[in-house]
Amino acid sequence: MKLITAIIRQEKLEGATRAVISAGARGMTVTEVRGFGQQYGRIPSRPDEDEFLLLPKLRIDVVVQDQAAAKVADAIVKSTSIGAIGDGKIWISPVESALRVRTGERDTAAI
Repeated sequence: MKLITAIIRQEKLEGATRAVISAGARGMTVTEVRGFGQQYGRIPSRPDEDEFLLLPKLRIDVVVQDQAAAKVADAIVKSTSIGAIGDGKIWISPVESALRVRTGERDTAAI
């Protein structure tokens, strides 16, 4: 199993949600977060200012089977990219185990 974590622009959530579902994922979690990347949150119109901003973003977490990870990640990229700084990041991590609280199912059956 793999955990796909994506940081995206807030206005791209609907497209990302549709893409994740279309790629075959059966669930996802969305969290409002703040942060900065290579730009350190600087506003392009004021590049000389020495101010760092924590910009609002969304974090999407999706757990999928190993073979689905690339498809889901690619779908998120395709649905959220505008080709500009601030589009976000995606990373994929191994998941050792999963447990569905309601039924007690584990691992593959739990996702």
